Amino acid sequence: MLFHLLVPLADQFGALNVFRYLTFRSGGAVITALLISFMFGSVLIEMLKSRQKGGQPIREDGPETHILNKQGTPTMGGVLILLALGLATLLWADLGNGFIWVALGVTLAFGTIGFLDDYMKVSKRDSAGLSGKLKLLAQIVIASIATLWIMRNLPPEMVTTLTIPFLKNVVVNLGWMFIVFAVFVMVGASNSVNLTDGLDGLAIVPVMIAAAVFAMIAYLSGHSVFANYLQIQHIAGAGELAVFCGALVGAAMGFLWFNAPPAKVFMGDTGSLALGGALGAISVITKHELVLAIVGGLFVLETVSVIVQVVSFRLFGRRVFAMAPLHHHFEKKGWAESTIVIRFWIIAMILALAGLSTLKLR
Repeated sequence: MLFHLLVPLADQFGALNVFRYLTFRSGGAVITALLISFMFGSVLIEMLKSRQKGGQPIREDGPETHILNKQGTPTMGGVLILLALGLATLLWADLGNGFIWVALGVTLAFGTIGFLDDYMKVSKRDSAGLSGKLKLLAQIVIASIATLWIMRNLPPEMVTTLTIPFLKNVVVNLGWMFIVFAVFVMVGASNSVNLTDGLDGLAIVPVMIAAAVFAMIAYLSGHSVFANYLQIQHIAGAGELAVFCGALVGAAMGFLWFNAPPAKVFMGDTGSLALGGALGAISVITKHELVLAIVGGLFVLETVSVIVQVVSFRLFGRRVFAMAPLHHHFEKKGWAESTIVIRFWIIAMILALAGLSTLKLR
């Protein structure tokens, strides 16, 4: 909004020229989202507490400490993230950019699925929520629409291509299978973040780290000179996603203020499904889908732990982990929650650096 209002006046008022720069607007989006979170966070938490008698239903088959320590904590805090992210993006981004609307649309749509799931859990006092098949179907439909939208905005020669990290000028044309692949990335990222969101602050910091990495990737991909120098795909207009990612970083920091142990609110599926979907959509737009698997390797690890646990139990009747996802395994082993969270944050930072290295090591 500010871009459209103030940039036309830059010729008369030189100071307004800063609104042309992605770096300035991205920084503005970070600060705006953070301030919105601080302004509305406490009010929203009190409202959720008053409407959710007993807070988020705790899984009976989960770690015993959760029943003792997390009972009564309200959920659906993802609404705060979506509010801060949405308003900051609308305020600072170029709203004529189609990629912004794709990313925002996927985020809000996935967040709506999560909101309905959280609402059913709270209203029925049951941790089951929406049917897993129904959630998955809705995610696939939304991701499919988003993929087609993205393909319409990509350069013709890149519509169905896949780039391979660490390899120079290696591009694989997936043809129509690109649609299936892109849907898998978005849906997979969404559910991976959802699985990781099991301890106070565990998911939101890795999401924030990944968003910061993809802010840089989007900026470089959208800049023809930098893209050519780094030998990555140049996606005209993708740089604007740096503003969206900045808003995501700010919203995540603001939410962490209230989600830091002991959490005053959980993001719930409202937040986790939305944030994962956002990262997936950005990776598809910037042609860095496989890099997301590196940067978001923590989410991949958590998901794989669940898959391994289920397959092992069904085929051999044995559990590989004391409990899945992986963070629950370490809880069962006696690790303190804060120890697990901080160590997982460290892993997320290491993986983020590995992901960034793909931009130069080719």
